[in-house]
Amino acid sequence: MNWQELLLEKRERYARSTPRPGDLRSEFEKDYHRIIGSASFRRLQDKTQVFPLDKSDFIRTRLTHSLEVSSFARSLGQSVGAEIIDKKLDPAFGERQKENISDILQCAGLIHDIGNPPFGHFGELCIRCWFKENLPKLKFRDQPVTDLLTEWMCQDFYHFEGNAQALRLLSRLHFLVDEHGMNLTYGLLSSIIKYPVSSMETDTESDDITRHKIGYFYADRELFDDLMSSTGLYGHRNPLAFLLEAADDIAYKTADLEDAFKKGFISFYDLLMEIESIEKESGGEEAPPGSAYLKRLYQKGKETGTDEPELYAAQNWIVALQSYLLNSASNSFIERYDELMEGSCKTDLFHGTKAERIMDLLGDMGFRYVFDTEFIYKLELATGEIYDYLLNRLVHACIYYDTEYWEQSRTPSDHKLMSIISDNYKRAYASQSAGKPEGEKLYLRLLLVTDYISGMTDSYAKNLYQDIRGIR
Repeated sequence: MNWQELLLEKRERYARSTPRPGDLRSEFEKDYHRIIGSASFRRLQDKTQVFPLDKSDFIRTRLTHSLEVSSFARSLGQSVGAEIIDKKLDPAFGERQKENISDILQCAGLIHDIGNPPFGHFGELCIRCWFKENLPKLKFRDQPVTDLLTEWMCQDFYHFEGNAQALRLLSRLHFLVDEHGMNLTYGLLSSIIKYPVSSMETDTESDDITRHKIGYFYADRELFDDLMSSTGLYGHRNPLAFLLEAADDIAYKTADLEDAFKKGFISFYDLLMEIESIEKESGGEEAPPGSAYLKRLYQKGKETGTDEPELYAAQNWIVALQSYLLNSASNSFIERYDELMEGSCKTDLFHGTKAERIMDLLGDMGFRYVFDTEFIYKLELATGEIYDYLLNRLVHACIYYDTEYWEQSRTPSDHKLMSIISDNYKRAYASQSAGKPEGEKLYLRLLLVTDYISGMTDSYAKNLYQDIRGIR
């Protein structure tokens, strides 16, 4: 790999034009303005990070999480870029390339979760489970739907992922000018593909993390292939995706801890005990920043008359931890530079570093103190009811849509349900399905359902469910 190809300014629809007088923006800065001005980005303000439909203005949403990831990712880009120049790791890498990777990572942080369905990662699980249970039962003109779809098409639904949906939304569903979506640069689009494999190639047991989930759907294979060949990736993960992943991991693991602390799921003494436990496991080596630092912050909070010294200590400890983790990720990238540029890196940037222990602890605490609780279970049960109902109704309505059997097979409610699906999504379906064989059109109609549901906010999904069921 080389930076000239990785920082590719090409767009799927590329029209050479004369720059406007005074417009000094790079192509990646133009990407930034396309993203923040989009409705898809704004909808993240009403999508779950951890706590669905939470009334508190403190708790993070997908939007605030994405802003934090964007900030961390840009910082990593600046740090790594400076080190590549200082250490002369690439003679062709200069200040312009440093600025470009920072701009790309800033944009990538904003859109990395843009394809996630409502109600957090549990929403992805709901979609996968529904199709695993119901797709084999569906019929089209008395013929099993699975007989009409290819194995790849079926696996797309069985392994549905917000990562793959993000690429689809950005390049197909967000209608700006035409069917090319936001028409973002290839340098940016390639950097958000954490898993450069299809649903036929995933392996959750692989020691290569880039194969654990799907990165694109069958419907978007041609764009994916063009991205890979144009940027010189050829099925490998973009090195910038490792920095994006590190920024995401830092943001959500530390933010989940802070939100859980604010909600009362974790106390100051729980946090102190957990940090001391990993210090004991490591032979007394203080975790950076460790328990002694947390205690000093607590004492400072008390001495300065802070109303909540426990919260003061936890929040400031988290800020110090974020700084430590960013430095660790940056150093790891430089240490693995050759491996990353060769496409042979199989682990995240924290693997094998001193920071790995604290990152594992944060993830484990999130599960034990938050996700594995009755409070979250109840929310997920309610979420599951919403998904089951909407998928049942919408898939039934879509099966015969846009076929010669539509008028004779549709019910009055099917017609009404199809009428409320976004015209942008139906336009994307029409564009992709034109001239395709019947089986692929059926696949695209099912994908139209997941497109529509994934684009919903939490409130919209809940309200649509209640409206259709007549619940007030």
